Amino acid sequence: QVKLVESGGGLVQAGGSLRLSCAASGRTSGSFPMGWFRQAPGKEREFVASISWSGDITYYADSVKGRFTISRDNAENTLYLQMNSLKPEDTAVYYCARSRNTWTIRTDTKSYNQWGLGTQVTVSS
Repeated sequence: QVKLVESGGGLVQAGGSLRLSCAASGRTSGSFPMGWFRQAPGKEREFVASISWSGDITYYADSVKGRFTISRDNAENTLYLQMNSLKPEDTAVYYCARSRNTWTIRTDTKSYNQWGLGTQVTVSS
């Protein structure tokens, strides 16, 4: 088991920025892709971004492409999500997750089996 703890959420005005972090502890060995997802009230959890273990391959949801950047520091067992030009529709609980396997980078929630408890991001208009 790996424990994932998100931080960095908060309240920000539209157009502002936030940087989310996800610290991993426990069984952190292995070359697992990681991802960020979000869930707004009354909506299903949706994919935001994912990254390979080496960091050289990334995927983004169309809604965040060009505004959000996913990165990782494997030496520190930490995953990041830099969020710029935030919009009210970005308001959600943001979760980090670890992939079930090491050989594919997926964008669906079922491909991830280790999840954090989430951090709230609220963007005011």
